[in-house]
Amino acid sequence: MPDYSTDIVRPQNPAELAEALGRAGARGQTVELGGHFSKRQMGGPVARAHMTISTSAMNRVRDYEPRDLTISVEAGISYCELSRLLAEHRQMIPLDPPFSDTATVGGVVASNCSGPRRRLYGTARDLIIGMQFATLEGRLVQSGGMVVKNVAGLDMGKLMIGSFGTLAAIAVVNFKVIPRPLVERTFVFSFASLDEGMAARDAILKSPLQAAAMDLLNPPAAAMLRRQGWLLAVEAGGNAAAIDRYARELSAMGAAYLGQIKGEQLWRAIQDFTPYFLGAHPRGAVARVSCTLKELGAVMGTIDGPAIARAGSGVAYAYFAEAERATAWVAATARVHAKAVIEFAPDDCRERLDLWPAPGHDLETIERIKRMFDPQNLLNRGRLYRRL
Repeated sequence: MPDYSTDIVRPQNPAELAEALGRAGARGQTVELGGHFSKRQMGGPVARAHMTISTSAMNRVRDYEPRDLTISVEAGISYCELSRLLAEHRQMIPLDPPFSDTATVGGVVASNCSGPRRRLYGTARDLIIGMQFATLEGRLVQSGGMVVKNVAGLDMGKLMIGSFGTLAAIAVVNFKVIPRPLVERTFVFSFASLDEGMAARDAILKSPLQAAAMDLLNPPAAAMLRRQGWLLAVEAGGNAAAIDRYARELSAMGAAYLGQIKGEQLWRAIQDFTPYFLGAHPRGAVARVSCTLKELGAVMGTIDGPAIARAGSGVAYAYFAEAERATAWVAATARVHAKAVIEFAPDDCRERLDLWPAPGHDLETIERIKRMFDPQNLLNRGRLYRRL
């Protein structure tokens, strides 16, 4: 039976998770759903609920055969624990989410978090091959499986990615895993201007080189990492011959090679820039905009405070010491680039700020899907940027 001894219900397995949700659905009880709740400031604030369900006790590895390059884990396992297990076999799931020390796999998937290496490996939608989730009807639904190429039928699990737990509860996630490159190196460019940084980015994108990560930091963000100017960080992986080519071509463009330890430290600092910034600025906010590669330079040029861009993917993050200052920037940006949101902000600010000013025409479809899964609007009310 699920543990009902505290205010938080902690199911021990997927069947208990489905039972807890089915009980709530039958009684019309609202539910706050999460794992370790490490990203409570992300998205919209959850309206006061009758009960809270945490998947943190569902933290087992259900199936892992390194030779098959697949793994199945319960939603409550922490991302860092999963990464340590895979590292023992020189494998990885390179999502690089913020708050990775405490974030659960279910939380990472439900919030669709990703980091620097999305440039080469993509996001959760590219790495997940199957999923099991629990509905408010008390059912467990299986989508996909443990085969990398699974094309039969509608992949319902994809709807859960980025849904912030507003549709159902993720119980089990099946990933394809990626072998770690034989050699990994980090190269860093420093520029006096944004135009120089974008020109270097364009040159790398046009070359045969396929960097795993390519992040651009503006001077305020670089200063927080004790560096100066516009910073373009590039991570490359492959065999020794491939890395030698990276070293020759990037060095010719003005890049400096960082040693292994310094390179790992830099990427960890970039990955955790959001929790670091929010820890230093309790009233701060983080905004995210998705745009084309061509538009990215113009977006970065509008940000006065710290900013980091996934320079090869078209995603930029803007950091504001005061949450209210994010509102005008997001509204102005959304008029040109529809996919602009205030991603993190303090609880009281999220109650009144327009977190997602231009959701686009897809919102109507999202609302229909919500009604299909949760007709009584019980799950994580308001969590999807206060739109659902």
